[in-house]
Amino acid sequence: MPELPEVETTARLIRPHVTGRTIERVHVSWTRTLGGQSAAEFRRRIVGTRIASVGRRAKFVVFELRRGRVDAGVLLCHLRMTGRLVVDRPTLEPSPWERVRLELDRGVLRFLDVRKFGRFTHLHDPAPVFDALGPEPLGEQFTAAWLRRGLRTRRRALKPLLLDQTFLAGLGNIYVDEALFRAGLHPLRRSDRVPPAAATRLHAAIREILAAAIEREGSSFDSFYRTPEGQPGSYQHLFQVYGRDGQPCRVCGRTLKRIVVSQRGTHFCTRCQPAPRPLSSPRS
Repeated sequence: MPELPEVETTARLIRPHVTGRTIERVHVSWTRTLGGQSAAEFRRRIVGTRIASVGRRAKFVVFELRRGRVDAGVLLCHLRMTGRLVVDRPTLEPSPWERVRLELDRGVLRFLDVRKFGRFTHLHDPAPVFDALGPEPLGEQFTAAWLRRGLRTRRRALKPLLLDQTFLAGLGNIYVDEALFRAGLHPLRRSDRVPPAAATRLHAAIREILAAAIEREGSSFDSFYRTPEGQPGSYQHLFQVYGRDGQPCRVCGRTLKRIVVSQRGTHFCTRCQPAPRPLSSPRS
């Protein structure tokens, strides 16, 4: 599933092509993409609106709409497993994977999705969705002090906690594994047992890895993720642990391991990320 770097790349690359454009017509070929809205209702809400801005929140591409000078809600796009946004010419034939097409006053915005898991929906007010999310890892709220406090006040294994979008928004399997490796923390280490210095390392690792992945337009570890321009990302060439189980650690040479944590494949080095010590049994 595309994570923060891939979604950020998508938003940045389509922004100059659709900002300021008016939605003139809408075609929906897979209504489940609309998240419960009917195609007729979706059209009624957005036809005639102007795309005022394109941004990102967590794993959502966010299109802010205006009707004249009045706010007209937002389009939220969640790429899920295989979703892609593409801007091209109206004269091109629709892709067989096209689920939603927005015909603009200049160009066409298409939502393509091979597996049909993605969502492209309209909300009058996104606050209920956004308010339930944790802070942005590259935002001002996410400080080392915030992370130290957040880990200390919870009693959860690090890997599932960092994947929890209500705790920290935008991270997924790839970048959690990479950040934990860089910080030298085992994925099953309990959060309230992480020393302050290690929590500070983890904060720095998360921000550095995400920034580097965005610079390289994300990671294409399979055939599905491509930028809106049709190009693969390149951060996968810098993976230290993700998808490298059975190969030697690039730091210490030990064979990397894979376990399943909260139904997610999890990759780590047993030497660079030592297992946590068992907690002492309570005295009777």
